[in-house]
Amino acid sequence: METAECPVCLQEFSGEKTIPRVLGCGHSVCECCLVELPKPAAFPNTIRCPACTQLLPYTTPYALPKNIDLLRLLSPNPKPKPKPKPHPHPHPHPPAAADNLWPHDFFSHWKDWIAPDGKAVCSKASSSLKTNNLVSLFKIAHSENENENGSRFFNYSYLAKAMSILFQMGDGALAQLDLILTSTLMEHRICSASGLWYNSQDHSLYLACQRKQTTLFNSDIQPHISSTFAIIAMELCETLSGLHHAELVAGCTSSSCFGIDDFGHISIDLNQVLTIGRRLQEAVVSNDSLSSVISEINAFPSPELLIEFLRKEGTVDLEFPCTVGYSSDLWSLVCVLLWFLLGKPFVEETCDFLCNYLHKLVKGNVCDCEGLHVAWLDKVSSLLDSKLDSSYVLMKELLCKCLCHDPGTRPLVNDLWKCMRELIISPKYDVTLTKTTTGSTCHCLLLGDLLWSSNKVDDNKGMMNKTSVVRSDVIEGVCKNSLACTELKGHLDCISGLAIGGGFLFSSSFDKTINVWSLEGLNHVRTLKGHEHKVMALVFVEREVPLCISGDNGGVIFIWGIEDEKPIRRMNEEKDWRYSGIHALAAAVSGSDYFYTGSGDKSVKAWSMHDYSLSFTMNGHKSVVCTLAVCNGVLYSGSWDGTIRLWCLSDHSPLAVLGEEDTSTCGSVLSLAAHTHTLVAAHENGHIKVWNKDVPLNPPISAHSSSIFSICMEGQWLFSGGWNKSVVVQKLSLGDESQVDVTEVGSIAGDSVITALHYWQGRLFVGHADRTIKIYSSGG
Repeated sequence: METAECPVCLQEFSGEKTIPRVLGCGHSVCECCLVELPKPAAFPNTIRCPACTQLLPYTTPYALPKNIDLLRLLSPNPKPKPKPKPHPHPHPHPPAAADNLWPHDFFSHWKDWIAPDGKAVCSKASSSLKTNNLVSLFKIAHSENENENGSRFFNYSYLAKAMSILFQMGDGALAQLDLILTSTLMEHRICSASGLWYNSQDHSLYLACQRKQTTLFNSDIQPHISSTFAIIAMELCETLSGLHHAELVAGCTSSSCFGIDDFGHISIDLNQVLTIGRRLQEAVVSNDSLSSVISEINAFPSPELLIEFLRKEGTVDLEFPCTVGYSSDLWSLVCVLLWFLLGKPFVEETCDFLCNYLHKLVKGNVCDCEGLHVAWLDKVSSLLDSKLDSSYVLMKELLCKCLCHDPGTRPLVNDLWKCMRELIISPKYDVTLTKTTTGSTCHCLLLGDLLWSSNKVDDNKGMMNKTSVVRSDVIEGVCKNSLACTELKGHLDCISGLAIGGGFLFSSSFDKTINVWSLEGLNHVRTLKGHEHKVMALVFVEREVPLCISGDNGGVIFIWGIEDEKPIRRMNEEKDWRYSGIHALAAAVSGSDYFYTGSGDKSVKAWSMHDYSLSFTMNGHKSVVCTLAVCNGVLYSGSWDGTIRLWCLSDHSPLAVLGEEDTSTCGSVLSLAAHTHTLVAAHENGHIKVWNKDVPLNPPISAHSSSIFSICMEGQWLFSGGWNKSVVVQKLSLGDESQVDVTEVGSIAGDSVITALHYWQGRLFVGHADRTIKIYSSGG
């Protein structure tokens, strides 16, 4: 005989130290471990069985009975072992959740960067960005097939569209985007990223960054050497140093890339850098508009950047020893300073030099390129001589060194900063700058995949890919944006309930009837008549003889066989004129001895499945009990009083009360759904509350703007519908412990108020107030 042991401490049971106590579910746990079991915070005076995880009432170990039979077996002279009872039929395995629209890790990483619809500020942005700040936008990707082959019924949510575009981007572009977003949090000299904003008009995803209102070199600054010019130049050097500290290289900048805050400090806008890079890329590739682009945006790319552009495009295959690095930004910065000091002559000379340089590269005359550079640098030196007197000789020499053809011979940003400081003060003691960056590890923004890979998303990757979901059901249709709809008509009033079993769909209505439909052909089979009042609820009970049970607001319950038009039994709930009969029905999946009703008299009643008599009455609610759900040995009841009560199915004792703290804000509980360890409640104000493993999700889900009349769950998928005439589809990503991530995937538009929802084997059944039933499935 196998030894019996405690499922917690794994010690053998005994009559002295490890005394077995019997829980309500039938499992035994020793007294010592019962004291140590964690108590669910949301459900006081309860514990979860460590063997089956069922929620059970609990006060003290000594209030539970000893397992006398087990102790008798463990005694020295046990009686003959009785014949063991067969194990009860196991519950069916819960259906597996559909494949993810995207990996959970991917969603968790990017979700907080998605700015809310109508705003360009995400939850990761600093609080200073959340009040009417200017932002710059840069398009990072768009979906060309947004409206092609789409479903006319289903609309993806804003978040789902943004996440889908992200998921379909290339790994290189995502890595660069992640680096940009992270750097804006690390360096205060980089304009903060506000988030990723999806534009529904052009179906594109944009990077949004904070935009400073004041730009460089406005009309108040005169184009000559002054303390103001020196301060701005120092600020630009510090900004460039901060960018390099984040191991980023702009590649090329112009005055429009920088902005000044209220305290005179300068920051760089990476969106503007990318925008300039795209303009230069187009000009270099076309090889016919570089001069006009440079004159228009006042951006001066270094020779090595032009070479890398041609390499990326595949125009030339040059063995040029110098690559784009930190010194390339110094070239561009000095050109901006010279543009301010020298004006139009410098722009004209530089445009001619860069255009001729590019032309020589394309023709393969690399040897002539250095001669072009020497001639251009001599002209720049002459322009400086005409502008500056002899007191600025050192500064002129340093500026010319910053424009050397070989990036390795150019000075550091720190050297330029010190030179500009000399124009203001001559410090007695020099300072040691710690942000000098000379390493080779860097990422050039203008050479990354955000510019050089097509910003069209990969349609073979992501939630719309036909091979990404294996199951052929409505969830697959949601993922592929391909839904088919079948409409059933036959009722004369609002649909109040849906139930499925025995190969039939049962629908109840305020017209006092129940229609039976074949699931195979979706044709009408029969109409069940007998109710004299509105049928408020129905439930299918899987037994040896399958049954359909219905209840009306007159307090009458009918038991129907699935093949007969006449009821097997009629029962009357005791009531008086103040209350309005049956409002909800529920039953366990299989093998239960009871079915349950929620009533207008504020009670939950348990009825015997053997003789259909009233067995138990559970009181506690303060208003109509309008919704019921059964899962894992627990009965959940929701009421107009705004609370949810939990009852133990084994003895019908109360377990816990949820929602007492905020009944005034959320309103009535109108629908409940439970799956494994997750409970979902829909409220009158449009909020959805979720409890996962006894822990509530805060804040509640606000997917609806008005009352939600029905919800249903399929694995991790949640469907909800109500007054706004649409079914909202959400995915609950349940963490290892109590964490729940909620993703609103989209919505299925309807023509009437939604009053009932039911999911069954790949199809979503939707009951409407306009008397119709719509059945959604995958469109192929």
